[in-house]
Amino acid sequence: MTTATRIPWWRPETGNEEREMVLRVLDSGYLNDGDVTTEFERQIAAVLGTRHAVAVTSGTAAIFLSLVAVGVRHGDEVVVPDVTFIATANAVTMAGGTPVFVDVDPETLTMDPDGFAQAITPRTRAVVPVHISGRAAAIDRILEIADARAIVVVEDAAEALRSRHRGRCLGTFGRAGCFSFSPNKTITTGQGGLIVTDDDALVVRLRGLKDQGRPVRGTGGNDVHPTVGFNFKLTNLQAAIGIAQLARLEARVDRLAAIYREYRRGLEGIAQVVLLPFDVDHGESPQWVDALVENRDRLVDHLTGFDIDCRPFWFPIHTQQPYRLADQGFPNAVRLSSRALWLPSALSLSDDDVRTVCRRIRDFYR
Repeated sequence: MTTATRIPWWRPETGNEEREMVLRVLDSGYLNDGDVTTEFERQIAAVLGTRHAVAVTSGTAAIFLSLVAVGVRHGDEVVVPDVTFIATANAVTMAGGTPVFVDVDPETLTMDPDGFAQAITPRTRAVVPVHISGRAAAIDRILEIADARAIVVVEDAAEALRSRHRGRCLGTFGRAGCFSFSPNKTITTGQGGLIVTDDDALVVRLRGLKDQGRPVRGTGGNDVHPTVGFNFKLTNLQAAIGIAQLARLEARVDRLAAIYREYRRGLEGIAQVVLLPFDVDHGESPQWVDALVENRDRLVDHLTGFDIDCRPFWFPIHTQQPYRLADQGFPNAVRLSSRALWLPSALSLSDDDVRTVCRRIRDFYR
């Protein structure tokens, strides 16, 4: 027996507003990074409460450019949590640094700050805490440790757009914060990313790095290129979609919080399921709802049989071939990653959909 309508894990939401914005850009004849991208940057900086925003091609590019801009070079070490999407580590490698993996806090699956402190060496240049699923890493403690050793903090806030910690948006605590607008994020530009910072000098460096060394937008002709840069520009076409999506950001954040609350009610009392925490009452926003569950893979098969999609967590990065290390240094990541699961979290889910998922989970453990 299956549900009448498939319950998705996630799917992007677009509509007429996005189509109209894209058509305006097409009619303008200027499709590259231009005034629409600048407006998108301005609007999102205002939403996040930061001085500067630089739109780029992806969240991976945002981390890479931020690390290069803050001075990471070949041979430098950058501390990264073992449980995150591999892009976090790949961005370090692309910048010429060496990712150093540390274990995660078993309560949140975010970077263990004590593990970070123990991983510091004379070669440590930066740390990249990741706000998993929009849940704040121990950013206050990480900043305290980093500041004492002159280590740069670059936040991976790819999954944390408009999620708040102590009244402040995640991504705005470190020297730079990096966001993703891939199709499975709260707002999407298809692919795309963003860097935010309050550092006036750093933003000049970032703009040059993303646009062939030009600190200001050029013509492609007789421009001055004072530094080496690359091409990581977000186009007007993509930014147009982003502007249309930003208009619905607060409603989406509210809906994701409501979905989390419904799961919290519906799964209460099931000993085999532990919802990972979100302080939604104080502004923390789930990108997706995640849980630690017993017999995860069998549960996934059970839910799939009822047309309910969900997504198992990443393998710990230290188990992936490019970065393979022994398990001994990562007991929490090894023990918990095979139990971690993202539950259906699509914006289109109704409360009844969430209750259906909870009922099927109860049936499985019964």
